[in-house]
This record gives sequence, C-alpha cells and structure tokens, in this order.
Amino acid sequence: MDGPQLELVFWISQPVLQAAVAIVLYSRKLHKEFPAFFTFLVVQVVTFCIQFPIYLTQNPYYFYVFWAGAALNVVLAFRIIHEISIDVLRPYPALKDFGTALFRWAGIVMGLVAVVMICLEPHKASPTGSILIAQRCVDLVQCGLVLFLLAFCKSLKISWGRFSFGTALGFGIISGSELFTVAMYSGSFLYVMLTNLICMAAWNVGVLLWLGYALWYRKETALPVLVPQRWDEALNDLRPASSGDSLIPMFEHMVDRALSRAQNIHP
Repeated sequence: MDGPQLELVFWISQPVLQAAVAIVLYSRKLHKEFPAFFTFLVVQVVTFCIQFPIYLTQNPYYFYVFWAGAALNVVLAFRIIHEISIDVLRPYPALKDFGTALFRWAGIVMGLVAVVMICLEPHKASPTGSILIAQRCVDLVQCGLVLFLLAFCKSLKISWGRFSFGTALGFGIISGSELFTVAMYSGSFLYVMLTNLICMAAWNVGVLLWLGYALWYRKETALPVLVPQRWDEALNDLRPASSGDSLIPMFEHMVDRALSRAQNIHP
C-alpha cells in the first residue's frame, strides 16, 4: 500500500472510530458529564461527511470547508481543555474556581501570543495562517495539560483510569505529534506525505485510546485528599463574606488589581 492509499485509509478510519466513541459515550450516559468532548466527536464526524464528498469531486470549495472545520476545532479544543480541568478539580470547589479563573486568563494570554506571532510573520497573516498559529497554541496548551496531570496525578489522587485523564492523554498524543512533525517539516527533515501520515496515525492512536477508556471506564466518586484539600481550605479562607459561593470574582479582582499596580509602576 503506497502513501496516498494509506493516508486515505487513515482519514476514513478516523470518523468511524470517532463515531464509535460517541456511541459508547451516549449509551453509557457519559455525554452528560463530558458534553464538550461529545460535541467535538459529533462535529468531527459531520465535518468528514461534508468534506469527503467535496474532496472526491475535487471541488475548489474544499479549501474553505477544510479551514472552517479547522477553526471550529480550535474553539472546541479550548472548551474541552476547560472541561477536563474542571472534572479533575471537581472535589475541590475553591481550586475549581481558581482553575476556571486561571483558564480564562490563560486563554487571553494565548490569544495575545497568537496575535503577536501573526504580526511577526506578515506573510502568514492570512485566515489559514492565523488558524494554524491558533492551532499550535492549542497544541501547546493540550501538551501542558497532560504534563500537569502527570505531575500532579499523585498529589490529587487522579486515577489513570479516569476518563478525563484518558481524554487529555489522547489529545496529548495528537498535539505532541503535530508539534513534532511541524518542527521536523520546518527543518526539512520530513516531507509532506510522511508528515501527514504521522499526524493521521497519531489521531487514530488517540481515538483508539478514547474508545478504550470509554468502554472500560468505571465511574467512581472522587474523594478529597489531604494536601489539595488544604490548598482548597486556604483558598476558602481568602474568600470575602459577600462573594457568594464562587471565588471567580475574587480571583479576577486580584488579577485586575495586580495589573493596575504594574501599570502604575511602569507608566
């Protein structure tokens, strides 16, 4: 089997596996716990059903359909990252609020980084170039999320069998392969066909991992453990009496106050 045929096999197998994951999630009612991830899978299958016939007919509109799907994937990826972080910190309300506030500011920072990269590379400042840069930023965040889970899984008692962990691990494999192949292709170490094959193979590995987690995942009640519980209690002690149940306004106020002080120091 030559390169183009293998590439076509990898491409067709992706929506089949993604549909299988979505069916398992729906049948086990996990789509209610992970709605963003379930939406992502459905969108992937629908996008393929639209793109593939256009690709076979060599319609010039395939270019626009492809990049529209890529832009939608970037938006959904950020939502999934947030969903995973919330699920991991679910036993700790204060830490969950802190993670939500931190995620919002991280999204703003990554957006600013993408804008700066677009401005520094004017020859790529096209809609497709902007989407590619945003995708690289998402890849970095997803790899960082996997590293975070690996680093703190012992402290937070995050089980490797947890579905959110498997979801993050699958995205980490996909994002890591994309970052690796982009770097290798930019250095002229890989050609286009091999780059595509590596990325598509990584996608299939990631989806197979999701399917395995969806099939064998057993829901269990996450119990707070001592060290992160102390962090949670410390954050709760910082909450003003009038702030209500959520700590997000307090965190955002702290960030705004820090930024205003920085501006006063450096006029």
